[in-house]
Amino acid sequence: MKSENILVIGGTGKTGRRIVNLLEGLGHNVRVGSRSVQPSFDWHQPENWSQTLEGMDKVYITYQPDLAVPGALEAIEQLIKEAKNASIKKLVLLSGKGEREAELCEQVVIHSGIEYTIVRASWFNQNFSENFLLDPILDGFVALPQAEVKIPFVDTDDIAEVAVKALLEDEHNNQTYQLTGPEALTFRQAIDTIAKVSKRSITFIPISIQEYSDGMRSAKLPEDFIWLIEYLFTEVLGNPKNSEITNDVEKVLKRKPKSFTEYAQKVATTRVWDARIKQSI
Repeated sequence: MKSENILVIGGTGKTGRRIVNLLEGLGHNVRVGSRSVQPSFDWHQPENWSQTLEGMDKVYITYQPDLAVPGALEAIEQLIKEAKNASIKKLVLLSGKGEREAELCEQVVIHSGIEYTIVRASWFNQNFSENFLLDPILDGFVALPQAEVKIPFVDTDDIAEVAVKALLEDEHNNQTYQLTGPEALTFRQAIDTIAKVSKRSITFIPISIQEYSDGMRSAKLPEDFIWLIEYLFTEVLGNPKNSEITNDVEKVLKRKPKSFTEYAQKVATTRVWDARIKQSI
């Protein structure tokens, strides 16, 4: 296989760093798109994007914090212009399953004239171990809205493998994949699974969206973060279509997607969910 030059935007994030590792393992020349490397990539500094794109053949795009936020569409439009100027041959966009605003960004990529693959992902398993749900789990008390909604959580290892296939293999050109895990679980079922594999007692309490928002404000979290979480819990989890399970991971990878239990068992061995030790010693 010929070595290719691939830019991974968000290359230090949950999906990006896994994609970087896989591509480098296959012998490709990978440029990490991040504020912490040179040339740096910052979504708020489009004047530097051409330098980051220079010499690249293909690009994986993940937008932070989410394609649904105000300004995302304009940023994607500008990036696609720069990509065309840089003669980029292929784009792979990470999108959100069931996000109307994200689908507007998808259309920019689809109509760019560049070969593309859209990867729409359900909620990540890793939100429980690498994101905002980790702290409540460590505290042993998780309170969340939409407690009865079933979610087909998907593993970021599977997302990364699909994205790498999409970047490297022409058969995935101009395709849209919707990635889910093999089962749909409620938050309570997910937390119960984590409690079991980590051998801990973790209490789950269902609450309203308003109560959750009030709690975030009490914790002095930024308003834009609160807006995004409210959006995800109402517009995304509130959409019944997002409980549907797809077979797109299996279609691309020729194997079943990783189950939530498999994910939880693997993470438990790292002891990331061990009970928080009070710094009183």
